[in-house]
Amino acid sequence: MNDIRIPDAIKPVDGRFGCGPSKVRPEGVEALSAVSRTFMGTSHRQKTVKEQVARLRRGLADFFSLPEGYEVVLANGGTSAFWEVATFGLVRQKAQFAEFGEFGAKFAQAVTDAPFLAEPTVHKAPGGQAAFLTAEAGVDVYASVHNETSTGVAVPVRRVAGADEGALVLTDATSGGGSLDVDLRETDVYYLAPQKALGSDGGIWLALMSPAAIERAYEIKATKRYIPQFLDLVTAVEQSRLEQTYNTPALATVFLAAEQLDWMNAQGGLPWAVKRSAESAAAVYGWADRSSFATPFVTDPALRSAAVATIDFADGVDATAIAKVLRANDIVDTEPYRKLGRNQLRIALYPTVDPTDVVALTTCIDWVVERL
Repeated sequence: MNDIRIPDAIKPVDGRFGCGPSKVRPEGVEALSAVSRTFMGTSHRQKTVKEQVARLRRGLADFFSLPEGYEVVLANGGTSAFWEVATFGLVRQKAQFAEFGEFGAKFAQAVTDAPFLAEPTVHKAPGGQAAFLTAEAGVDVYASVHNETSTGVAVPVRRVAGADEGALVLTDATSGGGSLDVDLRETDVYYLAPQKALGSDGGIWLALMSPAAIERAYEIKATKRYIPQFLDLVTAVEQSRLEQTYNTPALATVFLAAEQLDWMNAQGGLPWAVKRSAESAAAVYGWADRSSFATPFVTDPALRSAAVATIDFADGVDATAIAKVLRANDIVDTEPYRKLGRNQLRIALYPTVDPTDVVALTTCIDWVVERL
């Protein structure tokens, strides 16, 4: 298979289609290189780094049209750390989850394992389908996923009708934020990662928080609940207001994410990014619908993600072999989510990915299948 050479004329200009870490724009890396001696390896308590943290927070606020009173909060550890942060600092007693993939399940498990919280309610759906939140007395946190990275299912961000007064809505936008449309007034915490649509590296979490969510964090801390300092949400809020993090952040990650946001905002912000991702989605799903051997894994068109596409292949067409040939030809990270265990490819559709490259990818897949 490594001997199959795809003609350069039909290959994407950039062959990176990973769902995270995702494609980083070369221009961002060049900009980082230009400040390598003045930014990298400098103190995160000083102006040079604080200016980049401020730039990142300002870029997020502009990109998502941050509602009045909402704040951009960041800290180290990525989304995996934020699930623990929210478990300690946002769930007062009982949570409800909509779980329809690997990542939604991890947050639900963190709350389940917390000995100081009640057993959560978990609405589950199998891979390729969606689960939804419903009003339930006594629930003070409702948590769902905007885009399930493992399956390519996306659902709208909406508040829960009939929920108890004061109940918070938490939205995992790890891979959906920046590619999918959202009205932040429909959620209290919209948290995301820099290594997806923001075209950066990993290592930090970013959260767009409502005044009610910030108030809840202070309320819980006042109860003297034990909260590890690294996972203390109040600390993260207060440090973010100072344009810094509790401990040293990944400086390259901060810079690259800020650079990406400046680029996306210059293109037209969230509306532009949503349109660009939708163009890529139309290209890949349209190709799969027309194909004799490929079909979208998510059968309901309304649930198909414009951030992550999952494409199943017919019996007799080995997706693993296709991915290996693509990788040997510098078209990388099209492999499916490992735990899903399906004969499929998974393709990132983030704004960094050019829709014309997605079209070229589908052409290459057809070309490879003919030769396999």
